[in-house]
Amino acid sequence: MSLIAQQCIVGGVLPTPTPRLQFREMTHHDLDDMTALLSDPEVMRHYPAPMSRDEAAKWIAWNERNYAEHGFGLWIVELAVDGTFVGDCGLTVQDVEGERMVEVGYHVGTAWQGRGLATEAAAAVRDAARNAGIPHLIAIIRPGNHSSRRVAEKIGLRLDRQIVKNGGDALVFSVDLQTAP
Repeated sequence: MSLIAQQCIVGGVLPTPTPRLQFREMTHHDLDDMTALLSDPEVMRHYPAPMSRDEAAKWIAWNERNYAEHGFGLWIVELAVDGTFVGDCGLTVQDVEGERMVEVGYHVGTAWQGRGLATEAAAAVRDAARNAGIPHLIAIIRPGNHSSRRVAEKIGLRLDRQIVKNGGDALVFSVDLQTAP
């Protein structure tokens, strides 16, 4: 078990539902929704390329491994009222210049963008991380991804540094969860 996983609540770190959203673990049953999300050029414009169905299946498998290893991963985000798929949001372990750090990540389908849902989901994930005892949270964002940057800032993360990640410039936003309000 990783040091980060040892800091988490036994049984995982699933966020508490919000007034509009609910969270659950991603499974192979989500392949159609995740393929639609991750193959959307607009959603994936800050990634090297949209993902294929096979790549979406690998994304799901990666998150299933994350749940088992760390007690967290990216979760499916649904509307609380009827379970409609909105996107994914959660926690992943990322390497930042040789240091393993917990990152909040989020993807919201284009039909749901501009409604504050990414911010609402990310805030719930931040709170779940804090409640689980995770000491520090980051978001790795491409410089041109202004929407993601706004979400990170709205949930209390501040620009910490610029790095090179996966062959391109990236901004690291961060917050100390155990001292931040």
